Amino acid sequence: MVYRAIGLMSGSSLDGLDIAFVEFTENAGSWEYQILHAACYPYESEWKERLRNAARLSAFEYQQLHADYGHYLGKKVSDFIGEHDLNFRVALIASHGHTTFHTPGTMMTAQLGDGAAIAAETGLPVVTDLRAVDVALGGQGAPIVPIGERMLLGDYRYFLNLGGIANISAASDPYVAFDVSPANRVLNLLAAATGREFDPDGALAREGLVNHELLERLNGLDYYVRKYPKSLANEFGTDVVYPMILESGCTTNDCLRTYVEHIAAQLRRSVSSLQPLFPEQKARMLATGGGALNSFLVERIRDQLADLGVELVVPGVSLVNYKEAMVMAFIGVLRWRQENNVLSSVTGAARDSVGGAVWSSR
Repeated sequence: MVYRAIGLMSGSSLDGLDIAFVEFTENAGSWEYQILHAACYPYESEWKERLRNAARLSAFEYQQLHADYGHYLGKKVSDFIGEHDLNFRVALIASHGHTTFHTPGTMMTAQLGDGAAIAAETGLPVVTDLRAVDVALGGQGAPIVPIGERMLLGDYRYFLNLGGIANISAASDPYVAFDVSPANRVLNLLAAATGREFDPDGALAREGLVNHELLERLNGLDYYVRKYPKSLANEFGTDVVYPMILESGCTTNDCLRTYVEHIAAQLRRSVSSLQPLFPEQKARMLATGGGALNSFLVERIRDQLADLGVELVVPGVSLVNYKEAMVMAFIGVLRWRQENNVLSSVTGAARDSVGGAVWSSR
């Protein structure tokens, strides 16, 4: 069976909207994929501000933004379909939405982007609210990407996503995954002090020095000693970590250098906690997400993992940039087939679940 679907992903780093058109082929329970077309549509400054400030809105304003953003997503998908001549080739759209609230401890998560609006704009069936069922079942609702890693990318022991938040998956039995630390969201906020949207290749961080007092404070945050399953809200990076860094009085370069070291150190701590799951010592880790293109960050992670016997592999740019959008499309296909698409071993939910609300285009 062949399915052609579009996946949408908007990460906490607010880089833009990732869209991937993917062909999935299922044969006797085995899946293959091919990313046929993909693009990132950078957010205009107005949309960055609206999304960044969403959590501060009144209930009415929030619901209006939910509808507006859904229509925005639908229009962008329609543009993408037109640019790549995909009319009558797309079976469905799966949209992650843009996370605003995520408090699994109270069984609540919210992603902006009204599925009805996307369906109305595109005339295609849409799957949204991909985390909601898992959270209702007592799970963290995150990470949800591991279902795609397990079924589509089975050649690695570990998977690392370096997005706004860094998260790691381990292909153990049962499969486990969790958020490691804030990543690009904090790095980008620090780089903004120099007028840049991000630190290309980690060039500014490379010129800085580690502030060991700050590094020790960051590494000592309570989240890092918690056992998995666990997940982070965007606010942990913006409202807890970022102010701590500013209070240190470091130069921007030193702040960036210290935070790169923090990410690498927390990844080492995470891998160390997962190694008892595997009898073999040597392993490969697939790194994707925007941070995998930050050569200095990748260097520091490789250095931290070297004596653990873990080789960090950065694949081609298409998979680096669009893995999450591709997996969203796959989660949508599984939802359409009414098959489990969220793993309780990863999230801590009461059971595996078929997550996602389906919005008809007719």
